[in-house]
Amino acid sequence: MACETVTIGSCQLICGDAREVLPTLGPMDGVITDPPYGVEFAGKRALCHGTYTTFRPGHYSHEDTVGYVEAVVLPILAQCRTLAACVALTPGTREMWRYPAPDDMGCFFSAAGTGMGRWGFTCCYPILYYGKDPYLAKSFGARPNSCGQTYPNDANKIAHPCAKPLPMMLWLVNRASLPGMAVLDPFMGSGTTGVACVQLGRSFIGIEIEPRYFDLACQRIEDAYRQMVLFPIVPLGGQPQQVPLFTTGGGA
Repeated sequence: MACETVTIGSCQLICGDAREVLPTLGPMDGVITDPPYGVEFAGKRALCHGTYTTFRPGHYSHEDTVGYVEAVVLPILAQCRTLAACVALTPGTREMWRYPAPDDMGCFFSAAGTGMGRWGFTCCYPILYYGKDPYLAKSFGARPNSCGQTYPNDANKIAHPCAKPLPMMLWLVNRASLPGMAVLDPFMGSGTTGVACVQLGRSFIGIEIEPRYFDLACQRIEDAYRQMVLFPIVPLGGQPQQVPLFTTGGGA
């Protein structure tokens, strides 16, 4: 499968199959990802550009089935664990038990519920942690909690059937990586992890197999960099840096 590569600032975005791309990558500091859940997700009704639209996976490259989780998601996770010192992922609740036993577990809590489960609204959204906490590995001082709090949900404004709220991924990127680290997301989707990395000063490699969502991720991450140019985020003890926004390339 031919791959398209786009570089935006310190983000490298790859449109391709993660199973083929991962063996070509070098070591990463961490993996932060939101893989498919295996719940046969049908879609969502979202407010985009002032109009309510139903977004469905349609011709998306997987059917979000249990079989896909077992045949694709778990092998990709195994590859990621050989590349990165730590992995943080959000597996959903229904098929979480199919994942390897994590080194630790956290969650996001939302009193309003994060979706309907078999026993009512799900208010706890699990996070699986593999490897060593980067705050311990780097002797960074005080550590955040392993659980995130209720977050505003802006995901319904994103033209993707199962985008994550940006505040949620900002918290997880901050929890599972340190400033300046390189973060990998093999299931990039609409690029929310990448946007969080831009805002928090991490470099980013994202892989997405579906071209229409890859294009959406490129646009969102480019927009995030343009926002930084207008309203620079100055790192502790440093100066805002101007970065080139957009280059493209190809790969096999």
